[in-house]
Amino acid sequence: MEIKNKSIALLIDAENISSNYIETIIDEANKYGTINYRRVYGDWTTPQLNPWKIKISEFGLTPIQQYAYTFGKNSSDFTLIIDAMDILYSGKVNSFCIVSSDSDFTKLVTRLREDNMFVFGMGESKTPISLVNSCETFAYLDKMLKDDKKEEIVEAEVKEPKKKALKAEPKNVSSITPLRRIKQELTNIIDTNLEDDGWAYWSQIAALLRKKFPGFHPRNYGDNTTILQFFEKMKEFEVKKEATVSYIRNKK
Repeated sequence: MEIKNKSIALLIDAENISSNYIETIIDEANKYGTINYRRVYGDWTTPQLNPWKIKISEFGLTPIQQYAYTFGKNSSDFTLIIDAMDILYSGKVNSFCIVSSDSDFTKLVTRLREDNMFVFGMGESKTPISLVNSCETFAYLDKMLKDDKKEEIVEAEVKEPKKKALKAEPKNVSSITPLRRIKQELTNIIDTNLEDDGWAYWSQIAALLRKKFPGFHPRNYGDNTTILQFFEKMKEFEVKKEATVSYIRNKK
């Protein structure tokens, strides 16, 4: 992915995201530019957030307190949304990174983008597709993490009881788009964007594919390569490179 020089407000829903992801979150956000705000939200009076307290000073995070006035409801949602709008009107950033798997932030992302903000998201595979598709791009944290870190998260979740959710979530639900649909859509995009010589500019195709599927990345399917290399391995597509320009077409 192209590195961008953006000023970023990083807003993390601590009640919804494991602290074990923090290094991955920071590394991914840094790819887009400079992180001006590093805020993490939750009810810090509860023992459930103790693992996050250890990470706060290490990663320069600012904890934002929100008391749980209603049992079973993720109260940090409201404070995060209010803060996001305050930051938006301050004019100090041009990009937001929302870290949560909670669909309640979908409207916030849509509102920020209406003001021409670049908004990218991070969460787990269980993140509802509505939130994924509202972002410019979305990274699945559980697919990015190394195997040793995944084991740490499993151990932490066993020791640390999860906060009761307002709505029961179906088990084993993933918003990751099936690969067959990705390939079908890529085939259509290529066919409608061919040049006179029968090839399509890869940069244009990649941008269109990203708009269609903001959460797409080869690592979601177990292959941590570049997107072009990922499709180059498949029998359905053919790739050629000339100097710094790459082209792609569907195999006949």
